[in-house]
Formats: sequence, C-alpha cells, structure tokens
Amino acid sequence: MQATAADDAAPELDASLTAYVADFIVGTRATDIPADVVRLGTRSVLDGIGLALAGAASQTGAITRRYLETLGIANPHGSTVIGSRLRVSARFAAFANGVSIHADDYDDTQLAVAKDRVYGLLTHPTAPALPPVLALAERERRSGRDLMTAYQVGVEVECKIAEAIMPRHYQHGFHSTGTCGAIGSAAGAAHLLGLDRSTTRRALSLAASQAAGLRENFGTMTKPFHAGRAAESGVVAAELAALGFTASPIGLEADRGFFRAAGGGYSADAIHGRLGAPWTFASPGVSIKPHPSGSLTHPGMSVMLDLIHRHDLKPERVKRVAVGTNHNMPNALIHHRPENELQAKFSMEFCMAILLLERKAGLEQFTDEVVNRTDVQALLRRVEFGVHPEAEAAGFDKMTTIIEVELDDGTVVRGAADFGKGSPANPMSDHELSEKFRQCAQWGGLAPAAVDPLLDLLWRIETIANVNELTSRLSKG
Repeated sequence: MQATAADDAAPELDASLTAYVADFIVGTRATDIPADVVRLGTRSVLDGIGLALAGAASQTGAITRRYLETLGIANPHGSTVIGSRLRVSARFAAFANGVSIHADDYDDTQLAVAKDRVYGLLTHPTAPALPPVLALAERERRSGRDLMTAYQVGVEVECKIAEAIMPRHYQHGFHSTGTCGAIGSAAGAAHLLGLDRSTTRRALSLAASQAAGLRENFGTMTKPFHAGRAAESGVVAAELAALGFTASPIGLEADRGFFRAAGGGYSADAIHGRLGAPWTFASPGVSIKPHPSGSLTHPGMSVMLDLIHRHDLKPERVKRVAVGTNHNMPNALIHHRPENELQAKFSMEFCMAILLLERKAGLEQFTDEVVNRTDVQALLRRVEFGVHPEAEAAGFDKMTTIIEVELDDGTVVRGAADFGKGSPANPMSDHELSEKFRQCAQWGGLAPAAVDPLLDLLWRIETIANVNELTSRLSKG
C-alpha cells in the first residue's frame, strides 16, 4: 500500500525539478519509447547480463557473495544473484548483480553532450539501472516489457542527472556511476513498483541522500562496489518511500540538495524538458565496450590495433610509444605501473603493451598473472602517456587520442581517433555483441548448451511474459 503525502501542495514545489523528474518516471509508458531506443536498450541489457555472468566469476563477485552469505539472508523465494545458486531479497540481489556487471569494467558508457562534460566520465548506465528492476521484476513476476520500460526510465534519469550536474562533481573526485546511478536506480524501481508522484519524489530524495562513490578507488574492488551500492540504494529508496518514509520533495535542486551539495549546481537546460527528448540511447548514445578496461583507453586501443595490423608492428621492434590525450584522461587513467588486473584497466600503458604483445585485449588478458609478466612490464615502460595540445583543443566531449610509435630503425607511424570501437560513431554489430556475450558467459562458467538459448531469449526480452523465464537461466551450480 502506498503512502500518501501533501508535499506537492505548494505551487513552487509543484513546479520543481524533482517534480518534473517524478512526472517523467510515473507517466512514461512502453508505447512512449521509440523503436530505435527499445532496440538500443535491449543491446545494453543483453550486454549487462553477459557481464554479470563474467563478473560473478571475478574475485570481487566471489567476495560479495561470501559477504551476503554471512548475513544469513538466503531465501529460496528471493531474487537471483546471477552466476550462483544464491537467492536473496531484491535489495541485496541488486547489490550483488550491480557489483558483478561493473566488476570487469566492461560495461556500457554514457556519452557527453556539453563541451565541458567529459566524454566517458559521466556514468556506466546499465550497472546501476538494470539490477534493481531485474530483481524487483523477478520478485513481482512482471513481464519483460515491464522490466525494459523501467530500465529505460532508470537509464534516462541517470544519464540526464549526470549530464546536468556541474563538472566539478567528477573533477573533484565523485564517481558518477555511484552517485547519479543511485538516483537512476530509484527512478527505475519507482516506475516498476508503480509509485505515485508524491512517493516517487521522496524516493528520489532518499536515493540522493545515499549517492556516493570516490574516484580515488578506481583500480580497486571498490569501484564496482559503487555500482552495486547505487543499484541497492534505488531499491531501498523506492521501498522505504512506498512505506511512508519521509524525505524532501525537492531533494535534487534545493540549496541543500544533491546538485548543489555534490556539484556546486547544475545546468537546468540539460535536464528540464529533456527527459526522453531525446532519449539518451538515441542521442548522443551509449557506448558498448569491446575491451574490459576504462572507456578512456578505447580510442587509443582502436588506433593501436589499426597501426599493428596496417604496419605489422612487432613488440621487439618498438622503441617508444607516445600517447597523447586531453588533460582529463590521465586524471582518470592513473595507474602507470599497474601491478594487478584492476589497476591495468586504468592504465593506458598496459593497454598499449598488451595489444602489441598479443594483438587482443579481452578478459583473458586482464589477469594478475598477465599484468605481471616480465615482457608486459618491460614493454609498458616504453609507453609515454600525457597531454597533447591537439587533443586538448578538440574538447572534452571527445576522447581524442593521438599515438606515435617509433621503431628501432627510426621509422615513426602515427594514428589518431576521437572515439573507439563500440561508440555510436563506430558501434559493435549485433553479431559482435553476441560474440562478446558468449565469451562472457563462458568466462562465467555457464554451461555451453545454455548460452545460445539464453542469448536468444535476451534478444527478444520484450516478449517474455514473466521475467522468471530469464532469471531461472542465470543461476549456476
């Protein structure tokens, strides 16, 4: 039973930003979502499920499950913790699955619109937005279409919040997947649970009060923890609000609210009137990663792969690699001498070295053993990574990366790219995405015979009558 409240009574509150966001959450229907956006959302959900399977096999995923087991909260009628036999309440399933989706840093990435918003440094949309609605839809035995509509609502709110907040938010150390993701998670959960406008406003404020995550933790298990907690926070916010828990009706834009406290303010024109107009999936789009590393490495990796194949580059002949970007990129790719796979995901030097050595960079390359190989450590020390004036001038809404490779005979080959493979400018095909899913499912230990039927189900997720048809295929053991 939903609580009632009179917090919408004042005209100035009724016209608030939080009210506008709540109206979008409550009022959006499946029929409001354009066909191209539906298709793009399906691609990201398919990708996210594959990543949850792979991430469940990581040390991060295993520790998360061990922690949940110590709480004594296992429930045979609960929601599925992907890649395990464990079932728990929706909030904890959302937490575990959010951690797993982000565990390998292989998940989708929001693009920036404004020039001062750093491309690739806004949010990873699916990791916070999918797990809460999946867990709740499983519990409530809802349809695939209901799940996907709630997911689209969550992603849209999350991305527009991230686009609107002042860039100081990220630049000063907040991880927006954890912060804006919590609000997007609450939006999706509120929609799926059918909360009314007033209750949804309180849920948004509850989520905003839980929004957290520090970039200092990049390259550690705490980065995917941010995504998991954001996913969990949305469930907690929506369910507490539904029970009558009180919160400010203007928690987003108030002087002491989320935007002001966490970012020093926001650009109203980046969010007011912009939810679903256009949908983020349609413009500027969302990138799907071909490599399990920070998205800022991907244009450089695309350039390096092209140079390797065009010039048949051999690592033993490489004297020096110079990688130049705008100044925001080294600010995130902070591990210049990585010692483990989590640090390697935020190391341009490692990404260049591993491509030169193996001509690929997938899950099997991002392991502690590979990172610490003698040849890898030696070669990454030949990579110089810093700011290039051309890349700086290109603007922060791009990830312009300029690479020069000097060979032992003095020959220099050069390449540059604004965007990497997987971006809307150079998207992965459906076939490539399916292959990525198969590799992730295999990495996660899903039985080979189960992979293609699951993949088929995900491509037609909107037609599923009961989400349990999907989640029943996601357990292991």
